Amino acid sequence: MIVPFALFLQNWHELDFYLGGPDDLDRFPYSAPVSVLLALLLAYFLYKARKNYLAFPELPVVHDERPANVTVIIPARNEERNIAACVSSFPHTRVIVVDDHSEDRTAEIAAQHQAEVIPAPELAKGILGKPNACFAGAQRATTSYVFFADADTRYRPEFLPSAIRYAEEHECVLVSGFLKQETVTLAEKILIPYAFALYFTGVNARRVHDEKAPEFLANGQCMLFLRAAYEFLGGHMVVRDSVIEDVALAMKLKRHRMKLNLVRAEHLGAVRMYDSLGAIWRGFKKNSFRFLRVNRRTGLQVIFSSILLTSVLPVAWWLAWEEQWGFLAALLVVPPAFLRPWYGGFWRAWLAFPAIYLFQLIALDGMISTLLGAGTVWKGRRV
Repeated sequence: MIVPFALFLQNWHELDFYLGGPDDLDRFPYSAPVSVLLALLLAYFLYKARKNYLAFPELPVVHDERPANVTVIIPARNEERNIAACVSSFPHTRVIVVDDHSEDRTAEIAAQHQAEVIPAPELAKGILGKPNACFAGAQRATTSYVFFADADTRYRPEFLPSAIRYAEEHECVLVSGFLKQETVTLAEKILIPYAFALYFTGVNARRVHDEKAPEFLANGQCMLFLRAAYEFLGGHMVVRDSVIEDVALAMKLKRHRMKLNLVRAEHLGAVRMYDSLGAIWRGFKKNSFRFLRVNRRTGLQVIFSSILLTSVLPVAWWLAWEEQWGFLAALLVVPPAFLRPWYGGFWRAWLAFPAIYLFQLIALDGMISTLLGAGTVWKGRRV
């Protein structure tokens, strides 16, 4: 990073800010101040994204080997590759796998790992698969808490007692956790860190946790509910037609002034959301634009941040055209410098440049599909 900074200082020193007449105006490299403004805005929003994420508390670890007063519910459709690891995360706990009409060995493998497997009810018109399966599983629970986990997640044994203790101490009816994002393929390594960094440019932890603030959020991969509150709310049936059922449930809770907290739980759980570029495309296409429409305040900040990031290469080309090499080097360093924590290193963070434009295409595709009512095919169903 020293070389770009040195080039920038040299260009800044050589830049003539004195404009004595029309000829000077014609020669002045306007790309330089534009790049400085863009770099400052990028630094602000990307710094804010990390700050917003770290503002959510880390889930304190509790070591308790006693059986927890909780039932684990895992909705699963065609998850034969993931279901064993997920079910095995919860020894000595009742695990209900709701088989959502899988076409593979999901149910068989879940049963082999000591899960209680039940079939999801047939889908009625206007009901989506995941809310339908989650609600069916919750109806079988008799414990004080119900924990909803996606089939592609896995947890350490300390997770459940830690989450329950946190819920009790903070008097929450819902504790939802952000898990460690595992990436394997190049497409995952490019897009997943960028998507989460962009997402948190608009998320404000204080407002999310404020029962009176109209900002709501939950992570459907990892949700611990007080069962009495879940049943009072009407469970997943009150959001049966929502693709982003987790955010919709959070919205319902806040309307009833019920307390929900989000925590960082990367040290206690992990998830591999998508295993290919096609899966990433379909998954983000399904969720992104719908989420931005529901959370307007967050959505506007995310959209503005994405526009700023998309502007980097056009402004970089302008700087190169005007031979402002120092400003060019400084501008290109800003995104990887501030995205480094998300990617796990400065050099890895250069993968953000293809991510910026790929994600923009995905978001545009999602917006068009949603506005036209075309939907997205997800696990063999159009949603």
